[in-house]
Amino acid sequence: MECRMAWGTQNPCYQDAVGIRRQVFIDEQGIDPHDELDGTDEDKMHYVGYVDDQPVTTARIDMLAGNRVKIQRVATVASARHRGYAGTLIKQIIADARRSDVARIELDAQLTALAFYQELGFVAIGESFEEAGIQHKTMRYQVTNA
Repeated sequence: MECRMAWGTQNPCYQDAVGIRRQVFIDEQGIDPHDELDGTDEDKMHYVGYVDDQPVTTARIDMLAGNRVKIQRVATVASARHRGYAGTLIKQIIADARRSDVARIELDAQLTALAFYQELGFVAIGESFEEAGIQHKTMRYQVTNA
């Protein structure tokens, strides 16, 4: 899988990311398009994983204060699930964060995805909460720079 990333919304990578997000979050999970396409994509980094030049998985990165980043909108098209693509994309994000001296990565995981993120080294914190009608839990990954 090839990982590409681009800042903002004026690039083909972003268009591919939105296509995946529409399929997964809006069409499959029934999330309101106004919640999913929340108007903040312009100031985010968008990662997309490609197999045979076809977009299969995506994530959005928000830069936070205190040398932290937040992974958001992680999604994989149905035909490409359970093949390790999202894990590969998250590992790329972690590697990029490490090179950028990011101290911590955060995300709000759907409860059905907790084990997936735990396998990648994320730790659940706090109580679960509802977002867009789906239960989530905040998770953190402490980036260590060697």
